Amino acid sequence: MDRMTDSARDDGIAPDRELHDLANYRMPFGKYKGVRLLELPEAYVVWFSRKGYPAGKLGRLLRQVYDIKLNGIEDLLDPLRRQGRAGEDDEGSR
Repeated sequence: MDRMTDSARDDGIAPDRELHDLANYRMPFGKYKGVRLLELPEAYVVWFSRKGYPAGKLGRLLRQVYDIKLNGIEDLLDPLRRQGRAGEDDEGSR
């Protein structure tokens, strides 16, 4: 089995990139615009799970955030969170 097969998922996204996105992606709209998805209030994430997730990357990440919050494991992604260093833009905040 080659390295690409081992490290890429079926959708072509490398697992390490997905984890980075989960830790740093920011809500692009609404009341919580600019807030990291992992820092969204649990009630808001649960609302999306009941009403439906947006299409695309945001919806995929919100589904994962829901599962992470449901299991209480948000702290596992703390080492991947950016500290807002100069020259670095968090995903979703552009």
